[in-house]
Amino acid sequence: MASLQEPWLLENGNLKGSSKEIRHGRTAHNMSSSSLRKKSDLTLVSKVRCGMLRHLLTNLQEVILGTKLTVLFPAIPLAIAAECYGFGRPWVFGLSLLGLTPLAERVSFLTEQIAYYTGPTVGGLLNATCGNATELIIAIFALWQHKIEVVKYSLLGSILSNLLLVLGTSLFCGGIANLGKEQKYDRRQADVNTLLLLLALLCHMLPLLFRISAASVSLTEVPTLQLSRVSSIIMLLAYITYIIFQLVTHRQLFEAQEESEEHGDDLSEETPVIGFWSGIVWLVGMTAVIALLSEFVVGTIEDASESWGLSVSFISIILLPIVGNAAEHAGAVIFAFKNKLDISLGVALGSATQISMFVVPLCVIVAWILGIEMDLNFNLLETGALALSIITTAFTLQDGTSHYLKGLALLLCYVVIGACFFLSKTPSTGHGNAIDLGVKSAAGVVGA
Repeated sequence: MASLQEPWLLENGNLKGSSKEIRHGRTAHNMSSSSLRKKSDLTLVSKVRCGMLRHLLTNLQEVILGTKLTVLFPAIPLAIAAECYGFGRPWVFGLSLLGLTPLAERVSFLTEQIAYYTGPTVGGLLNATCGNATELIIAIFALWQHKIEVVKYSLLGSILSNLLLVLGTSLFCGGIANLGKEQKYDRRQADVNTLLLLLALLCHMLPLLFRISAASVSLTEVPTLQLSRVSSIIMLLAYITYIIFQLVTHRQLFEAQEESEEHGDDLSEETPVIGFWSGIVWLVGMTAVIALLSEFVVGTIEDASESWGLSVSFISIILLPIVGNAAEHAGAVIFAFKNKLDISLGVALGSATQISMFVVPLCVIVAWILGIEMDLNFNLLETGALALSIITTAFTLQDGTSHYLKGLALLLCYVVIGACFFLSKTPSTGHGNAIDLGVKSAAGVVGA
């Protein structure tokens, strides 16, 4: 599709920064999402004589029809219609959640297309920013509506699903599909991500322990909030350092494997299919639609909870991450089947690291700017589940080899945690805290 590219992006007949440099700029997230894409047949479109119309139809076919998740796109107008015409609120929630699935995959596709023109460093930075755009946008809308518990639950659920569900399914399916082979992966990448996850866990546990250790909650409320904000700034600085480490100084540790041994050097896989400015426009448009559906999800989550008989914590921690990131998760499992665990680990650990070290502290800072008191205290049950998940994952990945039993163990951990939150009936959006109540009652006993 060289004829559709902007001429100023061509140099000596070739795309600037193409070929090997761009291939090495592809991240695990890009490689994972690419497994759900399909080649578009542009035979009919190429016969259109009007250049502008041909360009528009080509973009529509590549962006809308160029994914195996095209069947889910009708959920987007249905969700908008359900909201406009006053259909049942649970229907709006369910349709919006389904509509977010192909949009998340398309954002990954568009960032990769833009990366062909900007080079691997800028492209990697763009992917690092937009990699979990859905979670970030949902969290921002929940913050705007002062639903702090929904923010915490949804982000916690994304971390747990990546560490246990995605990684567990990848290791299990990869082990079953490659019983006669020894599955190995690069421990260095896993060690870096695990170290950052442990740093994030420390920043989550200290506010909780700080509050529990106090005789009165009122005495620690302000210091806990201040500690959380300072910790969030430190986490963001650490994440910026991690991005430099990943994209500049130690890029070789995070380069995604290519499929040349199976598909050969197919040039069509290494050239963009839409132009630079087209990619920018589509990315902005997709982000706007994600923002609209995220607003629907946040506004109807309590109605869905009451209608379905499920707690808001279960919906936010279990359902939101599973459905919202289904495309990325499926791609990680597909590469595990192909015995490419480095890509699967890059997706699961990279996404968990990005959420814990970037999205969570960014939400605390945004809440601070908006005058909303959000801290890093995720309550005892939630923080305990996070701690055990990170520790279990760290032990699972310590030797650099994998088999299906490791994946099964991670999956069973996720099932147990899911059952725990299914039975937990925490208040939907209230600011009540079970830990606070326990501390208050304990303080009352001491005072008596």
